[in-house]
Amino acid sequence: MKIPDPAALKASSAPQKKKRLYQSLFFQILIAVVAGVLIGHFWPTIGSALRPLGDGFIQLIKMIIAPLIFLVIVTGISAVGDVKAVGRVGVKALLYFTGATLFALVFGLIVGNIVQPGAGLNIDPATLSQDALNAKTGNAPPKDAAAFILDVIPVSVIGAFANNSLLQVLFFSVFFGAAIVVIGRERCMPVISLMETVLELIFKIMSWIMKVAPIGAFGAMAFIIGQYGLGTLSTYALLIAACYGAAIVFIALLFLVAWSFARVPLWSFLKYTREEFLLALGTASTEAVMPRIMTKLTNAGCSRATTGLVVPTGYSFNLDGAAIYLSISLLFLAQAFGHNLDLGQQLAALGVLLLTSKGMAGVPGSSFLALSATAAALGIFPVAGVALLLGADRLMDSMRVVVNLLGNCVATFVVAKWEGQFDRSVMVRAFNGEITNHDSAVMLGKEEVFEEQELQRISEGQEPSPKFRGGPAADDIPQFEMSKRGQPSNPVCPD
Repeated sequence: MKIPDPAALKASSAPQKKKRLYQSLFFQILIAVVAGVLIGHFWPTIGSALRPLGDGFIQLIKMIIAPLIFLVIVTGISAVGDVKAVGRVGVKALLYFTGATLFALVFGLIVGNIVQPGAGLNIDPATLSQDALNAKTGNAPPKDAAAFILDVIPVSVIGAFANNSLLQVLFFSVFFGAAIVVIGRERCMPVISLMETVLELIFKIMSWIMKVAPIGAFGAMAFIIGQYGLGTLSTYALLIAACYGAAIVFIALLFLVAWSFARVPLWSFLKYTREEFLLALGTASTEAVMPRIMTKLTNAGCSRATTGLVVPTGYSFNLDGAAIYLSISLLFLAQAFGHNLDLGQQLAALGVLLLTSKGMAGVPGSSFLALSATAAALGIFPVAGVALLLGADRLMDSMRVVVNLLGNCVATFVVAKWEGQFDRSVMVRAFNGEITNHDSAVMLGKEEVFEEQELQRISEGQEPSPKFRGGPAADDIPQFEMSKRGQPSNPVCPD
């Protein structure tokens, strides 16, 4: 985007129209979620039939996630220009993820031991059937560590994109970006400029998709309530209370981590990202907001390279909400069958859960597979007993979604600060409602606001905002232009 001459500031100095409440995406999604709950509760048949609205919206998001991650990571790494820095970000992210997941599992075990959610149920193993559990998991066997690591390496790059295998796409993207750094940014400028142009197109498509987000949230919430009902709450009341109570305490700890390590006021961040969190709650999916949350993080001072590496990786390796749920649910099942696990058994369960929880992302019935593998390893209660959680599992989605998403956001801030790729002054501007780079303006559909903001900055003698955080200025990357018929079609390259 070209910034107009500062003299144009006077022409645009007329007072802006205040945005009406009904035009706010947050308000639209909130109304859609409430309407979905009412439809699902009072007309459950209609609510269950509205599932395609939610599924269709999530599929629209998935349509662009793989190319978005590839382009964000490659252009981010090429802007950093240091392969070693990329490696450091990856190692630091994995260290943080391992520590956070281990703490979440231990914390869940502590809560489960204190609350005793399954005590007194006295379930008879003879009444159990494996069929319901098989239907949920599709008979998929749990993956061991070696199989999970091998699955990260794509057999075919095209297949990785076609199957939306995010870790495989990320794996290839790091190699592609590193190759650009090694060969040289100037020599690869035609490729970079083409990628930047395609990425801007992806951002524009995403801004259009978000206009139908309220419809997706409405359909998803109506289906959840219509299919499972509010009455299930009473059946698993103590288990649900334990999980949600643990989630609230864990979120409070995330507040402390964010402020201690990166000086990020997490309450301000939640206000800043309220649309994304509400949409994630409405659709019960963190994937539905991945592109937007990455944009918000880069707009809030995290570099594109760090955000592009940490967030997609965290979606598989940093599932704090799922970890809390798994450890509490394990104790719930053991207690329901009349077993009180000793310290040694709980430590063994902790080790199994730590491994299985890392390889379960994106697998149907992932939580059931992780618990089944743990039950088989411990041999204390029958694997079929995991089916007891079928009624409660869907009601835990809200807890898992919020904690998983917030945990990955905090991880991005911490790793970016740790690596020196976080600008807190930019974060303050973003939390105050400013758009701090051009690409965020395109993704968020606020290009006119950004242009007026840039005119103001230039008139005050400040530097223009960069094209993206941790990257060059908007004019430093030449635009890839298609030529007219009969003319040569070469991208503009710097001398």
